[in-house]
Amino acid sequence: MTVQTLILRYVAFAVAATTTNLATQRLVLQFGDTGGYFAAAVGAGTVVGLVIKYVLDKRWIFYDVETGVKNHSRKFSIYTAMGMITTAIFWGTETAFWLTWQTDMMRELGTILGLSVGYVVKYNLDRRFVFTDQHLAASS
Repeated sequence: MTVQTLILRYVAFAVAATTTNLATQRLVLQFGDTGGYFAAAVGAGTVVGLVIKYVLDKRWIFYDVETGVKNHSRKFSIYTAMGMITTAIFWGTETAFWLTWQTDMMRELGTILGLSVGYVVKYNLDRRFVFTDQHLAASS
């Protein structure tokens, strides 16, 4: 895969995960706009975005074709751990924008900015720690 194709795919998958994250947040926030609903919305959006991104990255970025619960569990656990680092980036940015402007538009802008930075960091962590065998095979 060329670098250009890699970047285009990764950006498309990040957009897909971000869109599903925000859609999930909007769905949860329809039930209320208190701090508890905000926390639930951020958490639910994160889970949905994480699963979507894992499935897409595994197959189309890192060409990982391993199957089975054991393989998926191990890789998804490491993928999630790497995601915790980058999630702190986007949660912090989203929360800062919400606390500063307290509008949905600015909260979502904070989410998009935080996720953008987080995804760059995440790709590098995943390449180094999660999908190591597939990355080496794909780049050889």
